[in-house]
This record gives sequence, structure tokens and C-alpha cells, in this order.
Amino acid sequence: MSKVIFEDTSADNLIELRNISQSYDGGQSWIIKDLDLLIENKKGQGEFVAIMGMSGSGKSTLLRYVAGLQQPTEGEVLLRGKPVGPDNRVGMVFQRYSSLPWMTVLENVALALEYQGVSKKERNARAMEMIQMVGLDGHQHKYAQYPTLSGGQLQRVAIARSLLANPEIILMDEPFGALDIKTRLQMQDLLCEIWTKFHPTIVFITHDVNEAVYLADDIYILKHAPAHFAAHVHVDLPLDRNRLIKRDSRFTELVHYVEDKMIDVSNLG
Repeated sequence: MSKVIFEDTSADNLIELRNISQSYDGGQSWIIKDLDLLIENKKGQGEFVAIMGMSGSGKSTLLRYVAGLQQPTEGEVLLRGKPVGPDNRVGMVFQRYSSLPWMTVLENVALALEYQGVSKKERNARAMEMIQMVGLDGHQHKYAQYPTLSGGQLQRVAIARSLLANPEIILMDEPFGALDIKTRLQMQDLLCEIWTKFHPTIVFITHDVNEAVYLADDIYILKHAPAHFAAHVHVDLPLDRNRLIKRDSRFTELVHYVEDKMIDVSNLG
């Protein structure tokens, strides 16, 4: 079995998946088997990790573990060295719009702070800062629903809410997959700006190789049946990126390299 080895270093460990396995039939078959992942807490920089693989390989399940929405059959899931639980979890940005449509943009973004007991005045002030950051100033009193807001605007609401809830970690499950190409490119650029300003650790699922190379520091590729990491590609591009980097020859080389790796992994027995 091919397995990627993740070496522990002196940096603080932020997200750890230790020997993870998943079965839904009492161990007769395994969806995920013996999977390990370590994402370090690179203070003052953050890390952008993209996870790729064939449909059904278990990518979304891994994010659900980290978000505390599902537990593996075997293995440990740790955040900051502690098991994921009610007081130690992070939110997710899904492909499908996850805002509460009966609440305004401002109320949606401030929701996590409300659960934390923050006063209305403070949470609204902090929520407005995030709303302005993601380019939704002037829309804060609109209901967070389609078609009052576009698909891209609804994803901006979700990103702002996640940033305010936990600016250290953002989990994103194909968040731009349902958007038109222009909006998708705009959202990629917004994510670059957010990463540069706040330096969060972002774990991002995508099927788009260009998107993964543009956004990520590291790309991990899942082999399916059962799922485990079979390849790791370090993206050796400058940390501060804009769309011009897509014209660079190194960007093109990396896209082709990741495409080849994806095919190699899909052909593994």
C-alpha cells in the first residue's frame, strides 16, 4: 500500500489525523484505511492545503472529521493537540450555500459570536469588519438567500462567518464549484487576499488542478478504495499571489505535474 509519511517537526501541530480508517459495515470493507495527515501551525504565515482525488474518494469525509461532524471508525482526530469536541471545532464552507435564509447577512456572519455570548453591539461591529473585508458592504441588511444575493455573494457570507468564528482555521469543501467562471476567479482572488491578510490555515477541497496550484502551498492526492494519501506536491510559488502568476512558466509546469500525479494515483491498484 502506498502511503505518504508526514514528519513531525518543531512547529506546533494544528490539525492531525492519526491512522484514520472508516467502515460502514463493521469492518468488512473500508472506505478509508490507515490515513495520516499533519498540518502544522505556521504562525504569522498560515498554510493553504488542497486535497484532491477522484469523486467518492473520501475528501469531504476528512473535512467532516476535522469539523466534528463525523467520527472515524478507527484513529484519532486532533485540533491543537486535543480531540475534536464541542469546545474545540471549526466551521466549514460548503459548495451548497449554507447561510440561514431567514436571517440577514449581518446576522449570519455574527451568528458564531452570538453562540459565544458576545454582546450584540460588539458582534455586529466585528461582523461588519468581515462583511467589508469580503466586499459585501451595503448588503448587510439583506436576507442571505438566492436570488436576493448571487451565488458568489452567498459564499462570501459563508467565508466571512467562518473567519469570524475561527480565524485560525477555515475548512472549504469545493466552495466555488457551483459558481460561473468569472465569479469563481473573483472568489479565488478574494481567498488569496484573505490568506495574505489573516494568515489562516485553510484546508480546501477542489477538483480543479489550476485552482489548487494557484491557491495552495501543498497538494495532497487521495487514492480511493480504500482512501489514503498516495501523493504530495509542494507548490513552490511565491506566497503572495495574484492572477499574473498563472502566466508564469513554473505555474504551468506545476499544473501539468499535478495532472500527471492525479492520473498516476487513479491508476494505482
